[in-house]
Amino acid sequence: MGKSDQRVAGSQSALRTFFVSGMGTALEFYDFVIYGIAAALVFPQVFFPDMDPLTGTLVAFGAFGAGFFARPLGGMVFGHYGDRVGRQKVLVVTLLLMGLSTLLIGCLPSYDAIGLAAPTLLVLLRLVQGFAAGGEWGGAALFGIESAPPGRRGLWGSFTSMGIGIGGLLGSSVFALVSTAFDADLASFAWRIPFWLGGILVLIGLYARLQNPLKEKPERKEEARIPLVEALRSRPREMLLCTGIAFGYVTIAYIGSTFFLAYATQLGYDSTDALIFDLALSIAIIITAPLFALLSDRIGRRKVMVLGSLIMAMGFFLFFPLVGMKSMLISIAAYAVVGAFMGATQGPIPAFLAEQFPQAVRYSGMSASYQIGAALGGGTASSIATAILIATGNDPFGVALYGAFALGIVAICSLLLRETSHLGMAEIDEQTWAPTTCVAD
Repeated sequence: MGKSDQRVAGSQSALRTFFVSGMGTALEFYDFVIYGIAAALVFPQVFFPDMDPLTGTLVAFGAFGAGFFARPLGGMVFGHYGDRVGRQKVLVVTLLLMGLSTLLIGCLPSYDAIGLAAPTLLVLLRLVQGFAAGGEWGGAALFGIESAPPGRRGLWGSFTSMGIGIGGLLGSSVFALVSTAFDADLASFAWRIPFWLGGILVLIGLYARLQNPLKEKPERKEEARIPLVEALRSRPREMLLCTGIAFGYVTIAYIGSTFFLAYATQLGYDSTDALIFDLALSIAIIITAPLFALLSDRIGRRKVMVLGSLIMAMGFFLFFPLVGMKSMLISIAAYAVVGAFMGATQGPIPAFLAEQFPQAVRYSGMSASYQIGAALGGGTASSIATAILIATGNDPFGVALYGAFALGIVAICSLLLRETSHLGMAEIDEQTWAPTTCVAD
């Protein structure tokens, strides 16, 4: 095969991997994002109408956060089966669960129709969403990472990060269109349209995964009986540090994708303006995540993660004053810059975390640590940021401190993890894996 043929084959393989890993995740996280947008813009009126707007937003974010606490369980359950029987069935199940729960949220009656049963059902369906998302991220990321050519694990792992950004872009775009077309009816009816569409779109991702079979689970001489237990025994330090990175990053990600929307509306921007800001943030992530991931392939994961975290932490203190100027152009630029530096951490994270674990326990170790961090960070981020804003009389400086604290944790944990970008996967497996020996009966 000539060099040109190899390039074509490599491009086709990359596109196929992106379609299965990135686009499948995009469709799944579209569902996640539209819930966050709805929680910021309409759920206080639909499900918590007896509260004042800011308190209703706080409670809606609490319901949003409930799903995060199902994510660790999803990561553990689906990670176990992903390590034991392979990725294919796990990724199909997670996609189906997410699609069905999203469709049902769009069909829920309001508080005025059925009272407390409405927010109760909302939280239950949110828990199902979180359980599914807990298994999705790790499996999709590993499909890209374990299929990557030498020196491209960061880039191919970032397909999942791009997918999250694309999901945010799709969710924001659909909500922006619906908000523009049905502005007067957004809270009464039109908010349901993105959820119905999400249930249908998941079928596209399902088709992609069924038409592009994943690699069979490789044969191994030694296999972990319970992969998560083995990961905890063999790599406890790495699991703790990976959890810290996930906590810090997901805190920032959900402040950006949900709290920032609510903050913009509190400043007087309408819902369409707020969604335009979210579009700017999502587009910036899609562009910069693969670029920073590729940079991490060349200069190392730690350098990119630490520098990106520190620059973004400083930028947080500029973001709020810029948005507070109430200029559309300046605010769009501020959101885009925040999204650009989110890509500095979001891009390398899949490969950086996956490379800390050997193949036999990789899905379990990576998913459990990431999803526990996501639950602790993302599950509380929007509520804490909103509570800080209430407690400080709408002064965003406290929220900036909170964001800088989370990014500091990302930087510290990244420094304490070993650099792995220069190692082959075979080297990583040999250096980090020694199956637990059992005492003879």
